[in-house]
Amino acid sequence: MEKSILTKYNTSVNGLDDDEVVERQSTYGFNELEEKKPKSPLKLFAEQFIDVLIGLLFVAAVAAYFVGDVIDAAVIMIAIILNAIIGFIQEYRSQKASEMLKSLITKEAIVKRNSKVQRIESRELTIGDVVLLEEGDRTPADLVLIESNNLQVDESYLTGESEAISKEISDEVYMDSNIISGNAVGVVSKIGMETEIGKIAEMVQEDEGETPLQIKVSKLGKMLSAIAIIVCVFVFILEFSKGIPIVETFMTAVSLAVAAIPEGLPAVLTLTLALGMQEMAKSNAIVKRLLSVETLGSCDVICSDKTGTLTENKMTVRQTFFYNESKTSQIGLLCNNAIESNSEIIGDPTDVAIFKYFKEENNDFEEYERINEIPLDSNRKMMSCEYSCDGKDNIIFSKGAPEIILAKSKYIDNAGSIEIITPEIKETLLKKIDEMAGNALRTIGIAYKIKDENDDEANMIFTGLVGIIDPPKESAKKAIEDCKKAGIKVIMITGDHEITAKAIAKELDILTDGKVITGAELESLSDEEYSKIVEDIEVYARVKPAQKMRIVETLKKKGNTVSMTGDGVNDAPALKKASIGVAMGNGTEVAREAADMIIQDNNFATIVKAIREGRKIYDNIKRFVKFQVSTNIGAIITIIGTSILSLPIPFSPVQLLWINIVMDGPPAQTLGMEGAEKDIMERKPQTGDILNRKTIIRILISGLVMAIGTICVFDYQLTTSSQTKAMTVAFTLFVLYQLFNAYNCKANSNSSSKFLYAGILISFILQILIIYIPQLQIIFKTTSIGIIDWIMIVIVAFTIIIAEKIMNKVIQ
Repeated sequence: MEKSILTKYNTSVNGLDDDEVVERQSTYGFNELEEKKPKSPLKLFAEQFIDVLIGLLFVAAVAAYFVGDVIDAAVIMIAIILNAIIGFIQEYRSQKASEMLKSLITKEAIVKRNSKVQRIESRELTIGDVVLLEEGDRTPADLVLIESNNLQVDESYLTGESEAISKEISDEVYMDSNIISGNAVGVVSKIGMETEIGKIAEMVQEDEGETPLQIKVSKLGKMLSAIAIIVCVFVFILEFSKGIPIVETFMTAVSLAVAAIPEGLPAVLTLTLALGMQEMAKSNAIVKRLLSVETLGSCDVICSDKTGTLTENKMTVRQTFFYNESKTSQIGLLCNNAIESNSEIIGDPTDVAIFKYFKEENNDFEEYERINEIPLDSNRKMMSCEYSCDGKDNIIFSKGAPEIILAKSKYIDNAGSIEIITPEIKETLLKKIDEMAGNALRTIGIAYKIKDENDDEANMIFTGLVGIIDPPKESAKKAIEDCKKAGIKVIMITGDHEITAKAIAKELDILTDGKVITGAELESLSDEEYSKIVEDIEVYARVKPAQKMRIVETLKKKGNTVSMTGDGVNDAPALKKASIGVAMGNGTEVAREAADMIIQDNNFATIVKAIREGRKIYDNIKRFVKFQVSTNIGAIITIIGTSILSLPIPFSPVQLLWINIVMDGPPAQTLGMEGAEKDIMERKPQTGDILNRKTIIRILISGLVMAIGTICVFDYQLTTSSQTKAMTVAFTLFVLYQLFNAYNCKANSNSSSKFLYAGILISFILQILIIYIPQLQIIFKTTSIGIIDWIMIVIVAFTIIIAEKIMNKVIQ
């Protein structure tokens, strides 16, 4: 085997010579990860302005400036710049994942070249180099082993699996694996971007797609821009045809542009998402990308790891079968390398589980002294320890794979009576072993013998069986039940055996009537075959982390919003590709960098809490978008209506900005802080547009009610008072329409709407200030109004609440 490996890579046990190294480095390059050239901060910042909504705001700002409305222009530009800064920060952080990968490469390697052992920089490694590995080393490239001495390797950084793996001759050891124990010699098989880490680096650097919210906001921006352009052109032509001066016509067009665009939307959207991030952090869910907060609310599929997320990640004894319980207890504690330190039991997970279970027996075996150990290895599948005890014959205690222990046993210890294992006893034990395996238990056989001149592991005395499992979390079972009510499908993905995966999935009620598929079966399916069955699969077993990418892509192509959990470096591409990548708090740094959200307590229930919060935020986004667009539509219809009726425009551009940004601001922001709807986790995820057909109808009716009321009051005021007063009354009426409309948009929640009421009160006080403070009257072109005017304003504005009540009955 060793010779064939050396031949394959055209090398020898003495390593490459200097000439071969130079030749191969020129052919294969150096052992380093290439980075896609990151965008410069300046370019990243500039890209934040390439957006339909931002473009429209910019045009409105420029137009306002050229007609002399400097205040309008300044306020709009502040909104644009704030949005750009926040977007830049998010994208700049997302470039860090590939940089984290580069830091993984080991700096030095010990190699054999020219028949001499030497230390070199790991970037100098090339295909065919012979590398020496010792305990504590990190593997400098992908290797194939030609020599292995009890080598135990930790690949958790790559796979997320915490248990050390035994590696034999011809096995692969991947770049950056930690050598836990033993030593080995390997031949470099892959370097740089061809290694497993390199392939991941390439995938992690791929551009991310847009989040559902980005798509929906972009669609909304296009819709509003189309409305703005059509209306502006229509009114410009209408007014110009009436012989109205070009400057005045242009002012009207600017007013319409300002009216058509919800200038405050980017800022309110950002603040709402940021508040959601803070709320999630309190529940141990750290959201890294702002827009991911809302995406959680659209999630309809959660692909979850089993170990540590759905299960406790602590092996626990669940089932036992004893012929002699006290003897089994004694062996379980003494044939065991777990140790107790500061009230914590440390060691191999199986040893720890057995130690914890039998320690409760409080047996004291101080008189026993260990004098020898035959360690567990992958061939024997058992371990044995030899003990002396107060001058008596030495005794051998053994534990291991039950079929191996049974095959080496000739007797049973039946409560102290040593009996030959008859065919009937053997059949009973084999049935019990099968039963435990069927329950997905890792079954351990336990036996002993008095040391004699024969083989230490022959003619043993069998005492019992212990069944161990990593049990499901209680919180996970309840969370999965909540997911089902909420229309969210939960899929288990694990590297574990199919039997284990099935048992845990059934216990958690994940596996009901769906399919179970293994990684090997998935590999054999074409994309077309897999696409046909992907939505029927509930459990994936023996899956490699690299296959998660295919699972995510296929589910997304089916129109699903997919959350994927992971913690290894090899999970990073799938985490980045998922709609919501979820890394565990104890996962690798690369996984945490690639993910959108980090679950600090490694608990599936926390993901579900985050989804609930995401739904609440999405509901609130729809709430304040409906509220703000109602304002825009109301203002547009009002301006078009007055233009058709040959009336003056009732609002100045600065008043429209006040309505869109300041007056809408506090109510819109507090609508973003509303509590969750009562049925929030009892309905399917909402995957439609922010504004669906029914909502658009409601907005149009609301806008029409506001426009008719405002035009009628404005026309009446023009006949009875000055134009300044008429504009002030119309302006104030429109503001009150917004405040009553904000009340219409509040949540049907168990929690109080105190923030909304406070926001409405603040807006009302601000409106009073600009009406009655002389200095502000100059800026906003307002004048004082009397009590009769206020009574009329309140009565007319209240019609929006009446209209909402009627719509609730008619539009279901």
